[in-house]
Amino acid sequence: MVLNDRSKGIFLVLTAAMFWGVSGTVSQYLFQTLQISTEWLTTVRLLSAGLLLILIAYKKEGNRIFDIWRQKADILAIIIFGVIGMIGVQYTYLAAITHSNAATATILQYLGPVLVTSYYILIAKRKPSMKEIAAVFFAMLGTFLLVTHGNIESLAISVEGFVWGILSAFGLAFYTIQPIKLLQRWGSLIVVGWGMIIGGFVFSFVHPPWMFQGEWYFSTNFAFLFVVICGTVIAFYCYLQSLKYLTASETSLLACAEPLSAVITTVIFLGVTFGWIDWIGTLCILATIFILSNKKKQKNVTEN
Repeated sequence: MVLNDRSKGIFLVLTAAMFWGVSGTVSQYLFQTLQISTEWLTTVRLLSAGLLLILIAYKKEGNRIFDIWRQKADILAIIIFGVIGMIGVQYTYLAAITHSNAATATILQYLGPVLVTSYYILIAKRKPSMKEIAAVFFAMLGTFLLVTHGNIESLAISVEGFVWGILSAFGLAFYTIQPIKLLQRWGSLIVVGWGMIIGGFVFSFVHPPWMFQGEWYFSTNFAFLFVVICGTVIAFYCYLQSLKYLTASETSLLACAEPLSAVITTVIFLGVTFGWIDWIGTLCILATIFILSNKKKQKNVTEN
């Protein structure tokens, strides 16, 4: 059966979302079952995936991948993106998984689009629209339900898990906004590839890649390769390819399959309890994506 362009786009973005979500669950397995260091995985994931993405970019664009290093403004921007944006979004997300679970961490990170919208409202010095107010309300309600289960006197997740989850949302917002001009000039493969390599290099001073911590079994190989190849390189590439066939708002909607796949796989394979209040909180946060996706200015072309 030959797929039309729209079907290809839907297939590609759903594949990307599924791989992103499942890679969160696999990361939780590495952290909580095999005691793999969060810092070690962050370093090695960034370096490995970044190198693979740059190789793909080189195959497509040749020596142009090095031209980004010719102008001071581009050099400064890509370094900021790699150090603050890439490390910010990758490490905080993995740390949130470590201190909570993949499902909760992924859902909290999806507060990022609301932060992006709020940023543009403040920059424009305008009043928010009713849709934007509704999005913020659902985001706050969803977060409240996930974190407290409706009981304001106690937390349903650890304080560390909540803090890292919120930080990952801020990291995603920065990661989305800061490299816009770079993405327009150089394309996503080059920008994200170099950003990962820079982030991995800098984070090596926090935790060198050769200082492995954890238990390494035969199954660890598959889990690690899935996170790097499927959950990073293939997922990112599929997402970019889907933008050739779908609008950015459509891909944003379909990418909501990421937290759903993280929830389902975490519950089924890792036995994490996810009650009806958690589902309501999840749907509230996902509702913000549906609300905001109708806005024309959707510029996020990067992910976890």
